[in-house]
This record gives sequence, structure tokens and C-alpha cells, in this order.
Amino acid sequence: MKKIACIGTGAMGGAIMRAVCNKFDPNNITVSNRTLEKGKSFANDTGCRFADNNKDCIKDAKYIFIAVKPAFLSDLFVEIKNDIPSDAVIISMAAGVKIEKLESFAKARYVRIMPNVPAQIAKGMTALSCNDNITSEELSDITEILETAGKVEQVPEKLMDCVTGVSGSGPAFVFMFIEAMADAAVRCGMPRKQAYTYAAQTVMGSAALVLETGKHPGELKDSVTSPAGTTIEGVAALESNGMRNAVIEAVTASYNKSVSLGK
Repeated sequence: MKKIACIGTGAMGGAIMRAVCNKFDPNNITVSNRTLEKGKSFANDTGCRFADNNKDCIKDAKYIFIAVKPAFLSDLFVEIKNDIPSDAVIISMAAGVKIEKLESFAKARYVRIMPNVPAQIAKGMTALSCNDNITSEELSDITEILETAGKVEQVPEKLMDCVTGVSGSGPAFVFMFIEAMADAAVRCGMPRKQAYTYAAQTVMGSAALVLETGKHPGELKDSVTSPAGTTIEGVAALESNGMRNAVIEAVTASYNKSVSLGK
């Protein structure tokens, strides 16, 4: 296995590296973190190696994951640009930051990814984009690494901001929906813990049905909305309160923010 490094063990970097450590030999994985104690704790939990500085973290690494916020990229590359191994591929998960911008920080080869938080339980959705300077073998390696955290799909870079809005930010919107469903169940008399279970399982099962059957969500919705039944009353209530437009506006707002981060 080629050596993997990850700078940053926060929510996303930590989720992906934890999944990678569960499948591959942790001795080939080195992490660093701005807060040393958090980095050490992560390494102790996963069995991977810990470096107390970023230069040591990336030493001899083939695949270098960058899991820091966009605002910190410039300073990070000032620190490490002279120590990036010549054959390394840098994998950035910084929202909105295009490959062209990454190349301006340091001469290297880059893959841009956008994962999401379900990667914590290997149910994530990760999009990746790269230029022609990444070999098919390297792309296969990176895909295999990321698949430890869930589904992976290559997309044109022009779609990455859209990916950020839909799947990058999307889990927060789904969590809000689950919470609202559970609140309604509690209002109707169900205990809180049970309400969360029913709401979350309903969302998970419905999503799986879309993916596994390949049917249009509208067709599946129609299949449970009987004439003069309970479901159509709820659908009508959602429509009258602007649910579709609210979701569209939420995803669009996240997309626009991703675009602005890249400027």
C-alpha cells in the first residue's frame, strides 16, 4: 500500500481517515492536526501514525489529503510546498477552491473532492474531480481509498459547487427534516426517542428505495398517496407551506457560498 497522509483530523478529514484506517494498514497512514492533542487522540483511536508538524506528516507520502478550511490553505502551502514529494498527489476537500487556485499555491498535482458527513459510518457520498495529469492507476487508488467511506463518483469540476450544495451541505437539511418529523410525532403523542427512530428510519428507507429501484421520486411519492387518504393531506400541507421552494433555496444558497469561496 502506498503511503497516505492527511493534514487535518476534523469532521471530514477525520471521518475519511477513520474509514481508511478500518480497511488499510494504519501504519501506512500519517496524520497531523493544528491542535496537537486532537491529532494524537485520533492516532491513538485509529492506530495510525501521528506527526507533530505538517512537513513530517507528508514525508514520503504518495497521497496527501488536505482537510483544512479554505481560509487556511495559503498559509499551509507556504509551510509545506518545498517538502511535497515529487510524485505525490494532493487531494483537497476545501469547499469552493478550484484546482487552478490550488496550483497557484504550490507546484503539484491535485485532485479535488467533496465528501459529506455520513462518511463517518461509511455511508458517504464523495465527488471527485481532476485534470489529465492524474494517471488511471492513481485515480483508481484514490477511488479505492475514498470508497472506504461510501459511494464515490467522478464529476467535471464545473459541477463541484453544485455537489457542495446538494450532498456536501445536504445532510444538515436532512437532519433538520428528521428533527421536524420527530417534533411532529411528539406533538401527536409519541415519545421523543421513538420519534427520532421512526423519522430517521423512514428517511433512510425512502432514500434506499430511490437508489435501489431507480424509480423517479415523484413516482414513488405517487405510489403512497391514495385518493382521499392521509398522505395526500400531508403532501398538500407541505406544498402550501413552500417545502419545495425552501429546499431549492437552501441548496442554491449553499451553492452560491461555494462559488464565492472560490473567488
